Amino acid sequence: MYDFVDDNPHIEAHPVSYVNYPPNIAKNDNLVSVNSTIEIDLTGQCCSESMGPVQWSGTGGQHDYARGAFDSKGGKSIIAFYSTAKSGEVSRVVPLLTPGAVVTTPRTEVHWLVSEYGAENLKGKTVSERARAIIGLAHPKFRDELIAAAKELKYL
Repeated sequence: MYDFVDDNPHIEAHPVSYVNYPPNIAKNDNLVSVNSTIEIDLTGQCCSESMGPVQWSGTGGQHDYARGAFDSKGGKSIIAFYSTAKSGEVSRVVPLLTPGAVVTTPRTEVHWLVSEYGAENLKGKTVSERARAIIGLAHPKFRDELIAAAKELKYL
C-alpha cells in the first residue's frame, strides 16, 4: 500500500487533524454521514462509546462527521440505532443518559435520527418537539413510560 501511495499524483493523504476537521468536512456539498449510537436521551444527546461509565468503543470521527455533515450545503447527518437491547428488554431511548455515560454527539448537533420505527429530523426543534419525535422512534412497549418521564422532566 505504501508503495502505491508514495509519490502517486492520484492519491492525497492527510492527517486525521485535517480529515476530521468539521469545516473541511462541510466543504463537501450534500455530504451524508451515517453513525450509530448505543443510547439516546429525550433531548437527543447520543452516547455512542460507553455503557454508563464503562468504555465500549471509541469516538472515532462521529462527532466530527456529524458536525461537518450538519454544516454541509445540502448535507445530512444520520444517527441510526436499534430501539432496544438485550432481546427487547431494554430501551435504548431513555429519559436521561445513564450516569457516567459519555456524550459522543451533543443534542444540538443531532440532525436525523433513525430507528426501525422511523426517521426524524431534529434540526431546529425545541426540547418538547425533540422529546415527542424521539419517543416516536422508541419501541412501542416503552413509549408510555417515556411519555411519563418526559412530563416529569417538564419536557412535555
